[in-house]
Amino acid sequence: MASSSKTYSGKEVAVHNSRESCWIIVHGKVYDVTDFLDDHPGGSKIILKYAGKDATAEYDPIHPPDAITTNLKPEKHLGSVDLTTVEKVEVKITDEERARQERIAARPPLSEILNLHDFEAIAKYTMAEKAWAYYSSAADDEITNRENHAAFHRIWFRPRILKDVTKVDWSTTILGQKSSMPVYITATALGKLGHPDGELNLTRAAAKHGIIQMIPTLASCSFDEIMDAAAPGQVQFFQLYVNKDREITKRIVRHAEQRGIKGLFITVDAPQLGRREKDMRQKFEAEDPSEVSKADQGGVDRSQGAARAISSFIDPGLNWSDMAWFRSITNMPLILKGVQCWEDALEAYDIGLSGVVLSNHGGRQLDFARSGLEVLVEVTTKLKEKRGLSFPNEKFQLFIDGGVRRATDVLKAVALGATAVGVGRPFLYAYSAYGPEGIEQALQILHDEFEMNMRLLGACSIKEVIPEMVDASNIHLHIVSVPSDNLYESNYERLQGARLREIKNKL
Repeated sequence: MASSSKTYSGKEVAVHNSRESCWIIVHGKVYDVTDFLDDHPGGSKIILKYAGKDATAEYDPIHPPDAITTNLKPEKHLGSVDLTTVEKVEVKITDEERARQERIAARPPLSEILNLHDFEAIAKYTMAEKAWAYYSSAADDEITNRENHAAFHRIWFRPRILKDVTKVDWSTTILGQKSSMPVYITATALGKLGHPDGELNLTRAAAKHGIIQMIPTLASCSFDEIMDAAAPGQVQFFQLYVNKDREITKRIVRHAEQRGIKGLFITVDAPQLGRREKDMRQKFEAEDPSEVSKADQGGVDRSQGAARAISSFIDPGLNWSDMAWFRSITNMPLILKGVQCWEDALEAYDIGLSGVVLSNHGGRQLDFARSGLEVLVEVTTKLKEKRGLSFPNEKFQLFIDGGVRRATDVLKAVALGATAVGVGRPFLYAYSAYGPEGIEQALQILHDEFEMNMRLLGACSIKEVIPEMVDASNIHLHIVSVPSDNLYESNYERLQGARLREIKNKL
């Protein structure tokens, strides 16, 4: 077994630069990844590119900090390297990257970004292609992804008039914690794909604007890094993917509670990851055809791209009986994230959980799952019928996420009984396109939209946004003629089918 205390020179590492013996350097540590080449969900080509070299710059944006230590056996952790002896990897600027930099230079000033759609439009053209593919992709035919947004179009307002709306207040409380608006930053993986500071952009902006960030299990930044970046007294939630090894889960949960996390959101809609074909095609196109054929002959399934690389630890055996165990290891409020029908919401209430997020994972899991907004209408109706509950309810809080682009979307959900709404992709697009200033502008846009629309709705406070202010009679009808949302549709990138590889013209 190799000694993990050994320090190698750059030359010693450099000779292990082939498929037969492949070592890489990440954060000053040396790893033997020879046996992992064909199992790497991103393909072997990208690892072989850095064989015998420092792969840190490539590794960081697309892996959680502990991905390599978790996926490799301890004996593959070979030791440290003297970084002063390591040859620098030459970074070649491709024509595609040069063109992307030109598009970045052509961005409109931030003052011309008027809504959350605009951030997405600019991010689409300025993000690295693989980053855009990962953030924007959804399951199968992406029907649910689009339905999440379209569902809001089936809810219409019934504003009240002649109300004194000189002062309007859109602040609220979420799980007993103050928030400047009924919005929280929901958990999204791999924040560094869009910006070097990753999730820290969200942490800092959340503090400045008085909203709550939900820290993801699969963040690019470490949990403690994010917690350390928080302002004194800043409230944060934690999203948990449950590990097959319950001791690891217990350690993560207890550490989160010790660090001051105010709510544990347990993801329950991902026993297996959905097929995100935009992301998968990106991986195929980045792979060397000869390596693909070798892997195909060996029967190795690497089709799930980066998603599989970072999520293979998730326990598909998670079930209702595990909830008692969670209550035994923490005093944090427990919320199930990914509930998709009233029966499961009722079960969560009956066993004493603090709430549920009615969500389909941003359309990235089961295609043709209904929108959180539609399920919200069903849940409030059935839980009133079965248990006499009215919403919003302090003891059992309902949240939704997916498809939100306007404050009006949030107000529709609040009117229908949601305590708050999670927003994910739009905030990623904001900082991917414009850095930390982008996410701050996005939050300011939402504040401005809340102020205007609360006045126009005739509500002085969030408590006055009530069911009678909306017409939800069409929410369950999936073919309803409504005016097109041109901004959303212009940003949506259509799925591409298989196509011939580029061939030279014979003429």
